[in-house]
Amino acid sequence: MGLTSRWILIVLILGWAIYAVTPISKSINLGLDLQGGMHIVLNVDTDKAIEGKIDNAVMQIRKDLDSEKMAYTFVRKQNILNIAVGIGENTDRDAVIKVIKESYPYLVETGIDTDAKTIVFSIDNMYDTKWRSDAVDQSIEVLRNRVDQFGVAEPLIQRQGAKNIVVQLPGLKDPEQALDLIGKTAVLSFHIVDNSVTGEEVDQRLKPVPYDCIALPYKITDPNTGQEISTATMVVKKEPVLTGSYLLDAEVIINPSNNMPEVSLKFDPTGAKIFEDITRNNLQKNLAIVLDGTIYSAPTIQTVITGGNASISGNFSFKDATNLAIVLKAGALPAPVTVAENRTVGASLGDDSIKSGVTASIIGFILIVLFIGIYYRGSGMVANLALVLNLLLILAVLAQFNATLTLPGIAGIMLTLGMAVDANVLIFERVREELRNNRTPYNAIEIGYSKALSAIVDSNITSLIASVVLFQFGTGPIKGFAITLSVGLIASMFTAIFVTRTIFMSILLKRNVKSLSI
Repeated sequence: MGLTSRWILIVLILGWAIYAVTPISKSINLGLDLQGGMHIVLNVDTDKAIEGKIDNAVMQIRKDLDSEKMAYTFVRKQNILNIAVGIGENTDRDAVIKVIKESYPYLVETGIDTDAKTIVFSIDNMYDTKWRSDAVDQSIEVLRNRVDQFGVAEPLIQRQGAKNIVVQLPGLKDPEQALDLIGKTAVLSFHIVDNSVTGEEVDQRLKPVPYDCIALPYKITDPNTGQEISTATMVVKKEPVLTGSYLLDAEVIINPSNNMPEVSLKFDPTGAKIFEDITRNNLQKNLAIVLDGTIYSAPTIQTVITGGNASISGNFSFKDATNLAIVLKAGALPAPVTVAENRTVGASLGDDSIKSGVTASIIGFILIVLFIGIYYRGSGMVANLALVLNLLLILAVLAQFNATLTLPGIAGIMLTLGMAVDANVLIFERVREELRNNRTPYNAIEIGYSKALSAIVDSNITSLIASVVLFQFGTGPIKGFAITLSVGLIASMFTAIFVTRTIFMSILLKRNVKSLSI
């Protein structure tokens, strides 16, 4: 590459770097250790995820046995994670097992109760392990979607162990809102209200809950103010007629009749058709809207509803309704999560860390510049110029890609500057050797760069490999260190080899230099 082409490339890169870091405060995100925020460890209740699979299988097995006209006395969950099937007097036991195993390959027969007409099934260990792992992975994705809509810059959400999830939210100002947003399971379902027994009768134990029903708490609110008046019990069909899996969108609206916020729901085409059928087949019945096991409203179906629109009203503030819309759009967690650890990092700690890190970096940078300038004289000043450009390029890349700067990241920058100086040291020592062998300054520079190149490239590539491994397998602060180190290594090779050589070529080619200050 010619000298002119070299300078054009350097000027273009320098111009881009200056543009990228202006203004730098708005371009680079600071990590949790620098600006404060929340560090949360969540525990995923994977038993509930398996229990949900069991519940679904119980309801479906009943339908399958009915369609095959096989008599049974009961199909129920047993010991939380098992299914017990009671077969009729004249029902072929092997035929029942065959039907169940064909439709549910994840179920294995584990034995017969004292009653020979009861067959017990459990989930195969392979499926059990996979579904528990999937529950954690799905929870991570749901949490990431929720946090993204919440507007937190550069959150860290990753798995820790078999059942834990680490969530770091830098710069968060409302911890309570974050915990409510993250921890809400957001299981939405619609159930037909059972009128054969009232909630009062269940509460007073005058009547039992029918086997195909479930008693749930119902928040009773004032229709004018939306404020919660009391909590009652309502009996609904256990099997939902529609679930939130068909939900297409959720947004906050204001009810014009009472000026209270509600959450408007929009279902996808399949959900809209199901919802239309529900309203057509259940006119004058109550449809309970259930969220996380609590009934928020149970309106009477007055007419057939087309278009797939519904709404959830209740004792909502605008913020509560907004959070509910977020979690519904992001999807329900496959299993409940509980907060195992919750730490809030104050902004003062971040300020102290920034001041200490910046102070250490400035002192280290000044000492490096002084040493190189004194020891290598004029050539050292060229290396120092490349060093400043190297630092500018690192900050420019971080700003351009909205990377997060952490305290270990600052350490990575300083380590990179040290390695950039190391490259120039190798080059300058080679040049000194050639000058002692009576080479001309231009020839000494050319040979010195040529001989030092392989050692510089080898050391930088091995360091780059290590930083890639750190980024791939490390946590947040380690990733921050790996990012700045990787960017710095690439920048240092450009500045220490390409930029300094271009400067020396410009000086030595256009002037009759007899000696080199090195």
